[in-house]
Order: sequence, then C-alpha cells, then structure tokens
Amino acid sequence: MRVAIKTLGCKINQYDSAVIQERLARESCAFVPFEEPADVYVVNTCTVTDRADWEARQLVRKARRGNPAARVVVTGCYAQVSPEEVSRVPGVDRVVGLNRMDELVRCVTDGESNAGPAVSVGNPRDERAVGVLGARRFPGRTRAFLKVQEGCNFACSYCIIPTARGRSRSVPPERVLDQVRGLAEAGFPEIVLTGIHLGGYGHDLTPRVSLSELVRRIAGSGLISRLRLSSLDPREVTDELLSVMADSEVICPHLHVCVQAGDDGILKRMRRNYDTAYFARLMARARGKLPRAALGTDVIVGFPGESEDTFAASLDFLDGLPLTYFHVFPYSSRQGTPAAAMPDQVPPAEKKERSRRARELGARKKQEFSRGQVGSQVSVLAEEPVAGEPGWLKGYSRNYLPVQFAGGPDLVHREVPVTLQEWSHGRLRGEARG
Repeated sequence: MRVAIKTLGCKINQYDSAVIQERLARESCAFVPFEEPADVYVVNTCTVTDRADWEARQLVRKARRGNPAARVVVTGCYAQVSPEEVSRVPGVDRVVGLNRMDELVRCVTDGESNAGPAVSVGNPRDERAVGVLGARRFPGRTRAFLKVQEGCNFACSYCIIPTARGRSRSVPPERVLDQVRGLAEAGFPEIVLTGIHLGGYGHDLTPRVSLSELVRRIAGSGLISRLRLSSLDPREVTDELLSVMADSEVICPHLHVCVQAGDDGILKRMRRNYDTAYFARLMARARGKLPRAALGTDVIVGFPGESEDTFAASLDFLDGLPLTYFHVFPYSSRQGTPAAAMPDQVPPAEKKERSRRARELGARKKQEFSRGQVGSQVSVLAEEPVAGEPGWLKGYSRNYLPVQFAGGPDLVHREVPVTLQEWSHGRLRGEARG
C-alpha cells in the first residue's frame, strides 16, 4: 500500500508525523511524496490560524486530484478542533483526532471502501499522558525531534492550541531517557527537545520535575553529543536552566524565547505573563551566562490595537536587545479566540509592511552576530552538500549558525571543527580543521 503524508505546522506536528510513518512502516506500507499517486493520503493539519485551516482543505483537494480512488485521512489540530467541519470537506474519508494512533493506523490500513466520512475524535481535556511517542526515523534530517511534553495551560488571547491539545502533561524522565537511547542507537548525533509548552515540562509529574533537571540528566547520560531546546516562554528560562546550559558541553548554546511583542499594552492584550522590562532583564542574563549563544525570538506584528507608534516603539525595544534572529509572523485571525473579536484590527497591507520592517531588523541583527563570530572555531554538524557547489558541505554550528565549508560526502552526519573565515552574501564560510 502506497501512503503519502503531508504535515502542516510546528515541530510537534512533524514529530507526530514521524511517529505515524514509523507505525505504518510496521504494517508494510510504502511511502511516496504527496505529489505522487497514492492509495492513502494522510494530512496532518495545523489550526493556529484560519489560513492554516484553508491550507489543510487545499491539501485534501490536491490529494483527491492525485488519485480520485484514494482514501483521504485527516488528522492533527484542525481535525481535533473542528471535526465536523473537516468531515464536510469534499474528498475527506476519515477524520481522526489527536492521540488516537491505533485508530489512525486502522483507517489507513483497513483496505475497505468508505461510504462516507467517519469521525473519531476524543476530548483532549481527558488526556493524562503523552500518547504519541517512538519516532526513530526522520528522513533527510541529521537531527531528531523528541516530544517530551504535550498540551498547554496558558490562555493567550490569539491561540487555539490549548483547545486542540489539552492541558500540559509530560513524559516521565525515565521514559524520555529511553527515547534518547533509541534515537542515539538510530545514529542521531543531535536531539531537539520539543513540546507544545516545553517550559511546563514536569509540573504535572509526581514528584515534580523541572526542565532544568531533565536537561541535566540527558546531558549527563553520555548518550548523545548535542542536545538542543526548542521554543520556551520567558518565565520558564530560569537562572538554573541558564547555569545548566553554561556548564554543559552537550547542551547547545541556543535559546529561542518567544517575546511576541515589544509593547506592554499589546502583551497585556495577548494575555502574556510578563512585560518588556522582564524580557529585557532575561535577555541580559542569558547573554551574560551564554556569551556566544544564539538568542532567537518570535514576534507577532499587526496584533489588534497595534498602532504605528506602538509598532515603532516595539522595533526600538527589539533593536536594543542582544538577540541573534527573529521569526516574524503577521497576526492572522483564528476564529474562536478572543483576539479575533477584538476591535482595532490592523489592515492586511499594514501588517505586511510592518512584517517587512521587522524582518529587515532581524536580518541586520543576525548579520551583526554572525560577523562577530568570524575568526572563531565552531563545531558544525554537516547535513548535506551545498547545491550547485561540488566539494562544499553545509550544516549548523552548536550556536545555531548556518555554516558552509569544503569537505567530502564522508563528513555528512558528523561533527566537524570549522574555523570561520568570512561572512559573505548572507552566509558564514570556513575551513574544516582535521
């Protein structure tokens, strides 16, 4: 049976899709690109914005065009939050909510014709464990994702994800270490810890465990050489976590801490639990503890109520922080969230222009940080050859800088010491050291 899987959204969805593929491989399924004819198409959806829902519907139509006789199974956050709506999309055969892996596998492999859409969705509020685990294969990747936490207890005014994923719950540390061991045995030199609300890790466990303790245990296990953390909220980057990172040669010096806005009024409307002064102090402490670390953030521009003056002040605030890079998102409404009903919505053209300006600032910050690394030696995990440039490889340093260097294919999937020699045309280049 030929199966095509398409994933929308975040790293958690990518991890879930990897688990889906792992389970289906045990059922002797073969996998083809989504653009090719398949017997079953699986669409793993996102629902963070109304546009994400639209993209999912477009993928269903694309799948049906690829093979009108195929079975189309829709899963993920959109399927969980709006199952009846998804079931009415022309071409959908099965709708399977989150944390229903056995049901999903049956829908793909049962081999029976479908008289009409069937919906299988539970209540995420009833979930008490992280049910989707066990990915060992991440095709085309040298780093592996590992989900250690699911759900979120926050109530940000723009976010529907707690409705989709339920309350925060964690994988016990012993089970996390088992997963790390399996990924190490599968040959991955780097693991990225992920979660819907990663900083909430362990608060639900008995006895309670902190993210700092989990990270310390993984780093001290001797199982892997590189451990990286995905996004965190500001209140969860503790002094203890910074010290654990500073003292470890395994934990990559890289923090992605989501500020979302650089104005206290907007942060309050977003229902974030910090202000700009807190974030500025945090970034100063992080830079002091981790002087060569990449410090990244997410920024939402054009949130309801954001004026031109507010936006300009936010840019000034971000410019004054020791940040390495930004991920910039124009605010996109999600029906069912408080922000969608707020007054003073920003026109699309204005959001587009503000996004451009924020990305320009982010690009300048990244260039300044990267230029400051020239002359230093970094350890690069070689990922693949540089397209169109024979004899050159590319990968990421421990502090999350994309680096190119001369080398042969035998170095792919290995850590290579590289002396950084130049920043040119938006990229760092260096020379490998034997």
